[in-house]
Amino acid sequence: MSAPDGSPVGAERTIGQLFASATTEMSALVHDEIALAKAQLKQDVKRGAVSGGAFSLAGAVLIFSLPMLSFALAYGIRTWTGWNLAVCFLLSFAANVLVAGLLALIGVVFAKKAKKGRGPQKVAASVKQTAGVLQNARPHPRPELPADRSPEAVEAMARPSS
Repeated sequence: MSAPDGSPVGAERTIGQLFASATTEMSALVHDEIALAKAQLKQDVKRGAVSGGAFSLAGAVLIFSLPMLSFALAYGIRTWTGWNLAVCFLLSFAANVLVAGLLALIGVVFAKKAKKGRGPQKVAASVKQTAGVLQNARPHPRPELPADRSPEAVEAMARPSS
């Protein structure tokens, strides 16, 4: 059995080998996470497409059934009142126009609210501001390590003495 870098398990490895092994494993982990995210996104898109198709078909069936509702309303008014059939159809049409007007009014109100929101513009401005701050940022100088903590001293301690 061997480690990911090819060295036998249980053998002493240098810090460089350990670092290389950790970097390789981290890279593989990131790639696996990206692949998992892509798979989940693909599945979510597929479910959304099926859901959208079902809602579209439901809307089409509803639209094609509205004339039947209008006829039923007109004949119902005639049955209850005994009025002329043409007047009943005009009342049914007026009811449909009233409902359409109310729905259009609701649509206009929501469109005005959406226009005032300006969410994407706020996000874009925030991203530009963050990018400007990061461009002007300078890394902090690293403090000097004591002689016994220098990278050479640490590597020397990690090597086997035999």
